[in-house]
Amino acid sequence: MSGFVNGSCLCGEITYRYSGKSKVFQYCHCSRCQKFTGSAHASNIIIDPEQFEWLTGEELIGRYELAEAKHFATGFCRKCGSSLPWLTQSGKAMVVPAGTVDTDPAEKPIHNIYYADRAAWYKAADSLIKYDALPIKK
Repeated sequence: MSGFVNGSCLCGEITYRYSGKSKVFQYCHCSRCQKFTGSAHASNIIIDPEQFEWLTGEELIGRYELAEAKHFATGFCRKCGSSLPWLTQSGKAMVVPAGTVDTDPAEKPIHNIYYADRAAWYKAADSLIKYDALPIKK
């Protein structure tokens, strides 16, 4: 593997890397991704499992699967609770939560999926006021 993208959990106990171009980098607005991330959508980089490798802390990884889901599962650090990459139930793809990457993946999201299921309160980020740090109220 060359040209690695490195990632980790919040506490740093679990680290991973992958190489090569993704199948797709997308935002998923499905209700499962909303619940898992606690946000309006997941930002997922989908890669082939062969591109991926755990470097440290694999024994700390938790996994949750919904029996009725064909592809969906979740991965998380049992120590800090961070989302982590997970292998789909079909075993055909590795889903890398983009917020866990530590180095630039050199690509950007290309589309939204399950947009019809987006949260009722969702508002596109570009339409909101932007601050470079936490705004201080006087």
